[in-house]
Amino acid sequence: MTPEMLTALSGLGVSGVTAIGAVWVARAGRRTAKQERRDDFTAITEQQARAIERLENRIGKQEEEAEKQRIRIGDQDEAIGWLLVRVRGLVTHIRRAGMEPPQPDPMSERARQYLGRIDM
Repeated sequence: MTPEMLTALSGLGVSGVTAIGAVWVARAGRRTAKQERRDDFTAITEQQARAIERLENRIGKQEEEAEKQRIRIGDQDEAIGWLLVRVRGLVTHIRRAGMEPPQPDPMSERARQYLGRIDM
């Protein structure tokens, strides 16, 4: 064997070892299927957590708005009750004075279901 041939064979050996090392490093650096599934599960879980948080915020805002509306409706109910008592008192006073109050304008069906029959 000549020295050139030994150099060529040693170069071939080094190339083979390098190729095997490259394959081993590539294989070691690759992610396993288990790791991919775990990361997919983590991403989906985080996405669902964010969606649930958004829904909880929306529900909280809707509950706050509903509470405000309940309070407003209660206040309006009290105001209408006060007005009914006041109007009945005025009609009674007018009738005691010997006069007759003017005829009221026609009431809508929507108003009638809340006010009922008003004797004036």
